[in-house]
Amino acid sequence: MLELDLILAPFVENVYDSLAEDDQLRFEVLLECEDQTLFMWFMQREQPIDPNMQRILQIIRDSRKQLSKVSS
Repeated sequence: MLELDLILAPFVENVYDSLAEDDQLRFEVLLECEDQTLFMWFMQREQPIDPNMQRILQIIRDSRKQLSKVSS
């Protein structure tokens, strides 16, 4: 899904390598989720029940805010 690529590609390029190993593993598990589920989570229409998914989603959201500040 293109929308997910636009969210996840910059994260992988700019942030993923600096994550703690546990967070990298959370990200890998996140990628196993269905595209529609990920889309709903990123658009904040739904929230994951799993606290690990909540954590990595928040890291990705926070990184998007930081990346947009840097590019402004």
